[in-house]
Amino acid sequence: MSIEHFVEHYGLLAVFGGAGIEGEAVVFLGGVLAHRGLLIYWQVAMAAAAGSFLMDQLLFFAGRYASGNLWVRKLISHPILIRVTELLERYPTGFVVAFRWIYGMRTISPIVIGMSRIPTLKFMALNAMAAAIWGPVIAGIGFIFGHGIETLLGRFALEAHLAFALVAILVVLCAAVLYQKYAEK
Repeated sequence: MSIEHFVEHYGLLAVFGGAGIEGEAVVFLGGVLAHRGLLIYWQVAMAAAAGSFLMDQLLFFAGRYASGNLWVRKLISHPILIRVTELLERYPTGFVVAFRWIYGMRTISPIVIGMSRIPTLKFMALNAMAAAIWGPVIAGIGFIFGHGIETLLGRFALEAHLAFALVAILVVLCAAVLYQKYAEK
């Protein structure tokens, strides 16, 4: 089975799962693969939005109804919890919409929101809206990146194209980690 065949058959499932578990990198790669014509852009965007929405809902309900669970307690013992709680208390609606865009707050935020007084229906509505924006934007960035690489360097084999995308993701993640590390000081 070729990588193209594998991507065509399981790519959307990977984007759906990856959007919920990991986030940006998988959706970005989905956008790159849509540029290559192996996936359809709007399907990548929808799978990303749905996966992100579903995982955030599950984490919200974990915070709301299972805060005594060992796994949830371990997550909420993370040092970033103080910052998440401060932002949530100061800007409840804005934070619910924006947390998926803030590096390092993706997993813990829905749990903390679930433990707050924000009503379930309000979270669901804001979460759906934010996921519906986030999925197409991140997939679109991957699509544009794929187009940019092809324009600058020509059409590569899929493996080389994906390697460029992975390097770009690593550079951005490293920059985000360094920024967060030095912004706290």
